[in-house]
Amino acid sequence: MRLAIIAFCTLALVVGFSVPAATAADQPNVVILLSDDQRWDDYSFLGHETIQTPNIDQLASESLVYERGYVPTSLCRPSLASLFTGLYPHQTGITGNDPSENKRTPEGRAVLVERFEKNPRLAAILGQHGYISFQSGKWWEGNFTSGGFTEGMSHGDVTKGGRHGDVGLRIGRKTMQPVTDFIDKAVAADKPFFLWYAPMMPHLPHDPPQRIFDKYTQEGRPVAVAKYYAMCDWWDETCGQVLDHLDKKKIADNTIVIYLCDNGWIQRSDQGGGAVGGPRGKRSVYDGGTRTPIMIRYPGHVKPARNTTDLASSIDVVPTILDAVDVETDFNFPGISLLDQDAVSQRKTIFGEIFTHDIPDFRQPEQGLLYRWVIDGDYKLIVPSGTDEGEYGPEKIALFHISEDPEEEQNVIAKHPEIAAKLRKKLDAWWNPTPKK
Repeated sequence: MRLAIIAFCTLALVVGFSVPAATAADQPNVVILLSDDQRWDDYSFLGHETIQTPNIDQLASESLVYERGYVPTSLCRPSLASLFTGLYPHQTGITGNDPSENKRTPEGRAVLVERFEKNPRLAAILGQHGYISFQSGKWWEGNFTSGGFTEGMSHGDVTKGGRHGDVGLRIGRKTMQPVTDFIDKAVAADKPFFLWYAPMMPHLPHDPPQRIFDKYTQEGRPVAVAKYYAMCDWWDETCGQVLDHLDKKKIADNTIVIYLCDNGWIQRSDQGGGAVGGPRGKRSVYDGGTRTPIMIRYPGHVKPARNTTDLASSIDVVPTILDAVDVETDFNFPGISLLDQDAVSQRKTIFGEIFTHDIPDFRQPEQGLLYRWVIDGDYKLIVPSGTDEGEYGPEKIALFHISEDPEEEQNVIAKHPEIAAKLRKKLDAWWNPTPKK
């Protein structure tokens, strides 16, 4: 019933109201910088001894940084859908990259795109308040208009390579001009804008420019590792180009910048990362797959700080942005505004779920569930679904004291059964999927 209400509200947003006039002075601009396949601490500002990220470091120094940030799922398409809608995968119905039926065909992809369009979508909401918007980079959900963007790069034709974002993926690796042109256009039109900058970086293929690769090449370091390090550096360079253009146009002070990553990564030394970015990286339930720094820069409105204790999630991004731009909706988002310090400090628990890469039955996406997880304070509980052996077997629940064991190597459930029982109760109360049409 709740999803039906959301679908109705979304339809009303699309067809029921006219777009009010707005100027850049009325509302702040919004920019999302979205990394792709990068471990949460693969930044120099978070202590990596080799990777150089000077532009992101500078952004962090000017931002409210949640170091204990997470995404609810560690696979790109469902992670991006959750970020863009403010809902969990089991609520959006986008739990994997492809439906098993008609996989990677226009018909198969259309099922998920149509489902995505029934959810609240950030660009569509902002558009109802006078924003123009631009999609660039990773975009699974068909044409850019499916997200409510007024402009974009991805055409969404799977027969012409439209699965990950097609021509949108030229951004970052090939050119930055579409982004800078859009910013210039918005400034000239005196319109508030929303920019989705999500190049497939440092995602495979790891093909950095030689000038950057040379910085990380040294005796004893595997080539695959050096290439990944260089990709993180290259990604940082492109972020700097976006941020510099905001400065050039003298709009940085009136722009909210959100930074995060879609999922983690652990670079294997012997190959290009492997299918899952190492056994505890991408697509895994561990922090190497689900954790990301979440940053918010809004000069004069958000005080720069490093928050190392409170929990944040990518499902908080939509309510945070709507709070910052002072936009109210009727949507019942499960996240909170990360600008509301009372709400942040009072929340002690966040949740997540990991599904199969391919959705076994798009009508009942929960059938592809592999794991559910919950973090409460310093403890993390992982509950397998029984459909995947995993590291701890199909029925073995794992409890980690992540403040003392950040790599999640010691299952302490035998020592703390009462904590595991409490967290399992919270997890079961949270996860309540309903069949999708």
